[in-house]
Amino acid sequence: MYQRAIETDIVLIDIIDFSRLSMSEQLEIISFLSLSYKKMIHKMLKSSGIPMDKMLQGIIPTGDGFYCLLHPGLLGYGPLLGLSFIHFSDFIAKEYPYFRGIRVAVHTGKVHRFEDILGNENFVGDGLNECSRYIEIKDLIISTVIISDKAYESLNTFLQTYPDFEELLQKCEFRHSSMHTFYDKHRMEHHGYLIWMRKGGIIPPPKPDWMNIPKRKNHAF
Repeated sequence: MYQRAIETDIVLIDIIDFSRLSMSEQLEIISFLSLSYKKMIHKMLKSSGIPMDKMLQGIIPTGDGFYCLLHPGLLGYGPLLGLSFIHFSDFIAKEYPYFRGIRVAVHTGKVHRFEDILGNENFVGDGLNECSRYIEIKDLIISTVIISDKAYESLNTFLQTYPDFEELLQKCEFRHSSMHTFYDKHRMEHHGYLIWMRKGGIIPPPKPDWMNIPKRKNHAF
C-alpha cells in the first residue's frame, strides 16, 4: 500500500440489469461474456504482437461486470478498448435475448497493487472509485462510452502521438459529445464526455515499437 501509485487507464464494464436476471441466466451470461471477451483480447494481442502483461495489469470482477486495468504504457488507449467492448457486445446480444448490453466507463486514475488474503495480486485506489461514479449515470445512451475528463485528455494525447489511430477513428466516424457535468450520490461534481463510433469495430493496441510511454502534448480534437 505504500508503494508509489500507478497512473493508468481504467475501463469498467457493467452488465445492464444483471441483478434482475435469474441465477441460471446470470451464470450463463457472465460465463459467455468472460469467454468471448477473453477470445477478443487474445485476438487483439495477436494483432499487435504484445504479451498480455503489456496490455492489462489486471482484471477485477465486480459481480455484475469487471474492471480492466491497462498497462501504463497504453495511457489513452482505454477509451478505444471501451468502444471495442461495446462493439463486440452487440454480437453477444444476438445470442441471448435477455442480454440488454453493457455500460462502459473509462477513467485515467491512480491505483495501488497489494497482495490479497489469498496471496494473489490485486488493486485498490481512488482511480477505481472515480471510474465507478461514471457508470452510475442512469441516462447513458446505448452504444456509447462515458469517459472522464482525465481520460479525455489522455485520449487526446494518445491520438496526437499515434496519428494512425486518429486516422482510423476518422474512418470509423468517431464522435464525442460536449462536456457532460453530473453529481454522484455523494453530491460531488464530475465531468466527462460520451464517445461513440458510427462504424463500430475492434481496435487493437499499438504495436511493440510504439510501447514507450508517450510524451504529453497539448492537443484537442
